[in-house]
Amino acid sequence: MITELSLNPVKNKTLPLQFIMVTGTSGSGKTQALKCLEDLGFFCVDNLPPALFQKFTELCTQPGKDVQKVALGIDIRERAFFSDLLSNLEGLQSNGCHVELLFLEAQDDVLVRRFSESRRPHPLLPLRPVIEGIQLERERLQGLRHRANRVLDTSEYSVHDLKAWMIKHYREHDDEQALKISLLSFGYKFGVPVDADVVFDVRFLRNPHFVPDLQPLTGEHADIQQFVLDNKEGKDFLRHLQELFKFLLPLFEREQRTYLTIAFGCTGGRHRSVSMAIHMKDILKTLGYDITIRHREIHTEHVEA
Repeated sequence: MITELSLNPVKNKTLPLQFIMVTGTSGSGKTQALKCLEDLGFFCVDNLPPALFQKFTELCTQPGKDVQKVALGIDIRERAFFSDLLSNLEGLQSNGCHVELLFLEAQDDVLVRRFSESRRPHPLLPLRPVIEGIQLERERLQGLRHRANRVLDTSEYSVHDLKAWMIKHYREHDDEQALKISLLSFGYKFGVPVDADVVFDVRFLRNPHFVPDLQPLTGEHADIQQFVLDNKEGKDFLRHLQELFKFLLPLFEREQRTYLTIAFGCTGGRHRSVSMAIHMKDILKTLGYDITIRHREIHTEHVEA
């Protein structure tokens, strides 16, 4: 269930800074909400004391800083600073910032279950039963809840449901574009890239390293690409990959993925993996995706491709 009160649009290019204040009851999903906002391009800070809001704003608006959207997590753990929260929010608004307060909550039984599953005590009353901490927290947050622009009950929300809701309400319209895909070629002798989401080992393809005229070239050269891929194994592999990604990529998008790194590895990272990445770029562009490509070892000399 969601309640919206006195809501202004988040997107406002005329304001120097746009603030989303994420608060609410412990266990209601504030941390996950901040992660979603970070994926949407917000600069996120958790548990910044309200007394530092003004100084933080000054830092964000310094010349050369490219900060336009900010999300701050406000937690009951900062109760020592909580009393002056509203006055500091009003100070931001008086300085021309757009400020929206998002309040997350959930039913008592749901919060108790979530604390039980995580095996954490309630931060407000760590030595007492969780339900007592929940009730005390609700009392302390009642005034803040009434001031919120949006109140979202996450009782029936999974992590994926919350992410979809955040994207729906806080992604700017001109940012709604296809999944961004990064293609990476690498050499296994230098290690598997830690940032790859999907890795293909292409060392089964024909190796031009052992052909004297081809060995000095890289996979960017047409002769290398023809040698590696213009054969039954290469053509079949490309065809199967195209069908695989036609199936997989819409599923990644359905899960609200915003980027995907696909890596191709051969022995040295100069011939076969480079050729594969280049051909996959052409294939995926025909499917309508935004593609970038990087060859990690292409300029490494005297390695086996």
